Amino acid sequence: MKNKKLSKTQSCKKHFKNKSNFSKQRATKLDSNQESKIPKNAQKAYKLLSLQENISNNEAKNLIDRGLVSVNGKKLQIARTLLTSQTKFALQTPSNITEIFKDSQILALAKPAFLTSEEIAKSYPEWVLLHRLDKETSGVLLLVKDQSTFHLKAKESFKQMQVRKHYIAIVEGIIEEESEITAPLLIKKGKFAKVTISKSNEGQKAITKIRPLEISGKKTKLAVEIKTGKTHQIRAHLAHLKHPIIGDTLYGAKPANRILLHAESITLLGYNFICPPPKEFIFKDNL
Repeated sequence: MKNKKLSKTQSCKKHFKNKSNFSKQRATKLDSNQESKIPKNAQKAYKLLSLQENISNNEAKNLIDRGLVSVNGKKLQIARTLLTSQTKFALQTPSNITEIFKDSQILALAKPAFLTSEEIAKSYPEWVLLHRLDKETSGVLLLVKDQSTFHLKAKESFKQMQVRKHYIAIVEGIIEEESEITAPLLIKKGKFAKVTISKSNEGQKAITKIRPLEISGKKTKLAVEIKTGKTHQIRAHLAHLKHPIIGDTLYGAKPANRILLHAESITLLGYNFICPPPKEFIFKDNL
């Protein structure tokens, strides 16, 4: 199917006498079935990668944990996955961090995917993060001088929802109309953050506006604007619509090389910063 361009105006119980023995027999049977599905020459993914790339096991595991290793076009999720020795790995290298703009008040960076915002901030010890982007989200990332007058004003602008943030996302399925998503979010933070949609009016306020830009096959490229900036807001809201972002397995999407979400621009306190999306966002059928 040819790419379909969309105009801006287009609206978008039994008991067992010998329960213990039964459980053991059942467990043994399950283990046997599982083992029969594992090829005899299978090895843990990180060990295979270590051999193929001539790197240490720790280096190989780190690459997989960072999301930089793919097999057959899909990101490898677990370093201990059993794979055959014939498996071919594809490695991604994070792009370089580049400066978009810098003055005495603010530093705007083009964040590549697969680096955390905190990792990037460590390279700029005189600055602190004004906001954060998820590890696999690329785009505009802002840093400021800690507790400066500008920092305090900027934090207040975020609090008052005066900051304009625009993203590009490629999602599963077809979206043909503009819409605004206001479902409140229940945010659970721990080792890994996970957001759910509140079924009542409880939860954190979140506003996400989406506008389709392009449709190809069963994928849609969206322009996304958020007035609030809650954890995983865009990801959770789009999954709520049954259109998760491509590669976002945490919210129900099929695996891909990365989560296709990019922070294209941000406007605040008289500044406007733009970061064009990387090549992964060039719309094509083999995404």
